Amino acid sequence: MTQNRNPQAEQMGDESMVRNLAYQADAIWPQEKHLFDRYRLSGPVRILDVGCGTGEITRRLAEHYPDASLVGMDILESNLVFARRDSEKLSDRIAYEQGDAFALRFEDASIDLLICRHMSQAIPDFPQVLAEFTRVLKPGGILHLLSEDYGMLHFPVTELDPDRFWNEHAVRFLNSIGCDGRIGRHSPMLLENAGYLDITMDFITVDTLRVPRAVFAGIIGAWRDGYAEVLAEASGHTVEAVRGDMNQLIHAIETPPNYVVWHVPVVSGRKP
Repeated sequence: MTQNRNPQAEQMGDESMVRNLAYQADAIWPQEKHLFDRYRLSGPVRILDVGCGTGEITRRLAEHYPDASLVGMDILESNLVFARRDSEKLSDRIAYEQGDAFALRFEDASIDLLICRHMSQAIPDFPQVLAEFTRVLKPGGILHLLSEDYGMLHFPVTELDPDRFWNEHAVRFLNSIGCDGRIGRHSPMLLENAGYLDITMDFITVDTLRVPRAVFAGIIGAWRDGYAEVLAEASGHTVEAVRGDMNQLIHAIETPPNYVVWHVPVVSGRKP
């Protein structure tokens, strides 16, 4: 994948992303795992996890589908070092490989279930990637797509307007590199345009009632550590100001009885 197709390579390769993926898995998987039951897949199915990162969800999928063979694919070899290390006990069923989502090396109609999580907002020209997903899925195969949307993070309003923060920083940064910071709400339309059937849209509720505050705060803290500089550059604010604003958001999560919620869109569909 060329650099312009992976414009967040530096941030995705930062050590903060390892923390972030672990926190996100702890926050999201307990609700998300039940969505896989309705796909009614069992037996020796073939699963591809595109953008698998450190393998946090690939390992959980292997436990959820005990007879499946899985491939976790990521563009960054540095992530796969962690994935292979932590998946050693499952190495007979999970293989990890570096790969290009714009040009999957898999044959046409060879995958039963394709998962893509936390990636669609991070790359430009996502419909091109979606076309590759569709190519490698078998007829009747399932696409499970978790697409972040930075208009779906809701914090208490203080002297900091949190809605304005995400729009002026995260959405603006993603727009500046050709990515869609609101792709979560656009994902059902993308699947519809690609010809998928049985499209469903669900929302994982990551909030201060369902998720431990330390875990939720850890997600935002990891974003702060990995992204403050590029958010500041995109918005024209100082790095210190961006970090200060994000520290206020973290404080809101950590401090009862404040209520904070992140609605995480998950769209799925079946290839005809």
